[in-house]
Amino acid sequence: MIGYIAHKEMREMRRDGRFQVAAGIVMTLLVVSVAIGWEQYVTVSRQHEQARAETREQWLTQGKKNPHSAAHYGVYAFKPKSPLSLVDRGADPYTGVAVWLEAHKQNEFKYKPARDANTLARFGDLTASSVMQLLIPLLIILMSFSAFAGEKEQGTLRLLLSMGVAREKLAIGKALGIAGGLGTLLVPAAVMGSAALMLGSEEGAFSANLPRLAWMTASYLLYFAAFIGLSLTVSAMARTGRLALVCLLGFWIFNGLAAPRLMSDVSRTIYRTPSSFAFAREMESELKKEQSEEALKRKVMAQYKVEKMEDLPVNFQGIALQASEEHGNEVYDRLYGQLWDTFEAQNRLQQQGAVVAPLLAMRSVSMGLSGTDFAQFRDFSVAAEQYRRQLIEVLNDDITKAGKQEGPHLGDERLWAKAPPFVYEAPGVGRVLSQQCWSLSLLAVWATSGAALAGWAATRRLRAE
Repeated sequence: MIGYIAHKEMREMRRDGRFQVAAGIVMTLLVVSVAIGWEQYVTVSRQHEQARAETREQWLTQGKKNPHSAAHYGVYAFKPKSPLSLVDRGADPYTGVAVWLEAHKQNEFKYKPARDANTLARFGDLTASSVMQLLIPLLIILMSFSAFAGEKEQGTLRLLLSMGVAREKLAIGKALGIAGGLGTLLVPAAVMGSAALMLGSEEGAFSANLPRLAWMTASYLLYFAAFIGLSLTVSAMARTGRLALVCLLGFWIFNGLAAPRLMSDVSRTIYRTPSSFAFAREMESELKKEQSEEALKRKVMAQYKVEKMEDLPVNFQGIALQASEEHGNEVYDRLYGQLWDTFEAQNRLQQQGAVVAPLLAMRSVSMGLSGTDFAQFRDFSVAAEQYRRQLIEVLNDDITKAGKQEGPHLGDERLWAKAPPFVYEAPGVGRVLSQQCWSLSLLAVWATSGAALAGWAATRRLRAE
């Protein structure tokens, strides 16, 4: 009986011109968004690889110069693109893709596409994630708002129940029918997306990202299941299909448009961040509180047990430069740490808003598994900063060990090669899942609650009709 009901629902949906048009539009947008994401991922990855090779070559071939001059010459570090970023660009357009690593400074990230975007960017990018998070739930609503309410109006529901069709089987059959109709759209899209990942990924990258892809697929299925359950619940409780549609569209608007902006404003109000000017001024003020040079000299002379600076067996300039770096590192760790902790507190509060809007949970999980959320940006920033400190320490140590020389001390290719190229390894899927535990749990709650509510409404509310 359940299979027959599901088959009937799918057959009616295929015959419904409205479903065909809506599904065609959504499928077209999915294809276009995946194609755009694939092209952008391949292009940006190729550019990053070329830029990494060029900046490494420039570093190694910069010629003879003072190591401290080389420290200011610096290098670029590029945040690698995750293959799944073709599905969800996340925060990448706003955080930047590269950072300049040089002495004395922890620079901001550069090349933020959002800064160069026009006013149309306010409506968001066309990505596979935006289609799946916004348009497919809308399609589910259009597919299912009349599942029960429409049959009430037509009088067929009473006929079905009088024939002894169990309400539980009717609800399950309709849910499976809607899921089957949705599958005719999602399965081809999933195959196409997987093919794009395979074609765009480097050797071994696709298999390495399979766990992330599997978890992302499961998360979106939970998200869609929640909307199916909710839609069937409202359809069973509403007296007319029009009322069911209005209620569901109201929730869709709240979930997809109002809740994200509302939670963003609330999180920024509760966890305030300083302006760029105020942050830079505080940073400058803290950096000026460096240990005096005379105090450092006394400390170094005591360390090497000499009474005059001329008797030092090392070059004091290198020690002074490294002391300045270490003082700056303490300031950067404290101030950037406070700022980033505030950003993460804002993100956690927005995730908690998923209690009333499942999109907030789905968006967080999608960005996390795509490697484009703030947590993974921070992880890359910390790795790049640690590399900067190691690089500068190598150069300052060379100056220190050079001791006293007649004429300037110059480094060459052998010194530049002591600094290995920057290599970043993204967090594993286990770490991402631990960060997204709350959002994943809420998605599961929404899906199970939707199913439970649909079953309750079908068995309780339909009896009263």
